[in-house]
Amino acid sequence: MQLSRKEEKELIKALEKVAPGTEFREGLEHILSARTGALIVIGDTEEVQSLCNGGFELSVEFSAQRLFELAKMDGAIVMDDSISRILRANVHLVPDPTLPTSETGMRHRTAERVARQTRALVISISQKRDIISLYLDGIKYALQDIRVLLAKANQALQTLEKYKIRLDEVLANLSALEFEDLVTLLDVVTVLQRSEMVGRVSREVERYISELGTEGRLIRMQLDELVGNTDEQSLMIVKDYALNLDEVDEIKENLANLMPEELLNLTNIAKLLGYKEVVDLLEQPVHPRGYRLLSRIPRLPHHVIERIVDRFHDLQSIMSASPEELDSVDGVGAIRAKAIKDGLQRLKEYNILERYI
Repeated sequence: MQLSRKEEKELIKALEKVAPGTEFREGLEHILSARTGALIVIGDTEEVQSLCNGGFELSVEFSAQRLFELAKMDGAIVMDDSISRILRANVHLVPDPTLPTSETGMRHRTAERVARQTRALVISISQKRDIISLYLDGIKYALQDIRVLLAKANQALQTLEKYKIRLDEVLANLSALEFEDLVTLLDVVTVLQRSEMVGRVSREVERYISELGTEGRLIRMQLDELVGNTDEQSLMIVKDYALNLDEVDEIKENLANLMPEELLNLTNIAKLLGYKEVVDLLEQPVHPRGYRLLSRIPRLPHHVIERIVDRFHDLQSIMSASPEELDSVDGVGAIRAKAIKDGLQRLKEYNILERYI
């Protein structure tokens, strides 16, 4: 299921609400094991109220047992956004029948249409198939067994580890080339491609963690250790090489929304950076502004990095600048100027050494 970054975030929020370890998930499991089925709408908006017909108003504090007992009736249950109160029960929902749906069962058809019409989170529990399905706008997601989720999460972590090793290799190569001023567009787009691949697998693991709830603690620790600051590094590379700095956030968003087959074509990434007419990626020399390498110097604030780049424009000019010239930049000072010179020199020695070992 290919989702945009926005859809991914919305789905993760929804999964966190129904994750194991929450009282709400306990109530859903009670309904599932009793095979009564249920239709639950999360959100008391005007759009949801306009679809409600009949039933009765409760406005009582939520508990897993109350949810289970109310689900024994045929109608839908309406809850508030925080899942702290049960607002209505035994409600007949009447969504727009012209809205598209791929479902065949009455309960699931209603759930999908209500979700599309109101953009609320709608949960449908199948009476016969033992499945809990989430509907969120145009997204449908069926909750999976915890053992299956753990197996998938561990498999994804193994893939992520391999991708991260390759990303570290191309990043080290890019750093060495930047110090030597030998970077080509191919080197840049290769790193961005690898960063995005790492990002996509990590977001998939995030989804598993959200769905696992309290069972996903160890997976979370492994993910955090593997990913580190990969996303920030990717952003710095875009800032280093994008032709238009005003489009950095848009480029990152468009990169995340590339289809898998589009991501494999490096020319597509080059075009997102602003290089529209690229005949040969290998022969296209590019020059970093210096954001990424400056960000690796300890205790150097982002606003100071911005001022340094504004003053010197590219990495080579920053490296060749004297401590006095760096000191003249607002916010740098003599001590920080020396730290920048020493820090860049250490990074240069380390990365060139790593490249040729």
